[in-house]
Amino acid sequence: MTISKGTLSVLSLAWIILASVAAQARAHAPQDMPPMPKPGPEHALFKEDEGTWDAMVEVFTPGAPPMTSKGSETNTIGCGGLCLITDFKGEMMPGVLFQGHGVSTWDPAKKKYVGSWTDSMSQGIIIGESTWNPTTRTVTGWMEGPDMTGKVTKMKSVVEYKGSSRVFTMYGPGPDGKEVVTTKITYTRRK
Repeated sequence: MTISKGTLSVLSLAWIILASVAAQARAHAPQDMPPMPKPGPEHALFKEDEGTWDAMVEVFTPGAPPMTSKGSETNTIGCGGLCLITDFKGEMMPGVLFQGHGVSTWDPAKKKYVGSWTDSMSQGIIIGESTWNPTTRTVTGWMEGPDMTGKVTKMKSVVEYKGSSRVFTMYGPGPDGKEVVTTKITYTRRK
């Protein structure tokens, strides 16, 4: 393919104009755009969860001993420090493989941590909100979404931080409608 001098001149002129427009856009962007969000003190909590954790899972059914299994959770801080990305793998019950994926962030308008969760035993996205109590080192909140049958359920969640371990406890409605422990996961930080 041969490029004529005229075509080369037009391409050169187009390049100069494009470079000039791009330079002007860069020069004006900071004035026209709000500042980029940056992690604040609330995001420091994500560092408590960052890393790989071994999990001991207990699933409770009224009138029966808890079913126990093991798993692992890997948490990474993403989006420039603005969110926590969680991946869980293991067995929720013996012989039943389980995978889960979640994203949590701080919502400055709600002044709460908000998140989403999906896993191989539910039919959709579970959403939640929670608050951090630095005195008790506890995150308490709720999660709402479909279970494995598709029924939407609202559950209470509590995470207790204990140094190199943490305990997640989920509460749901029991047969009589009263709140009972449904799941307890004890996490130990992997070295």
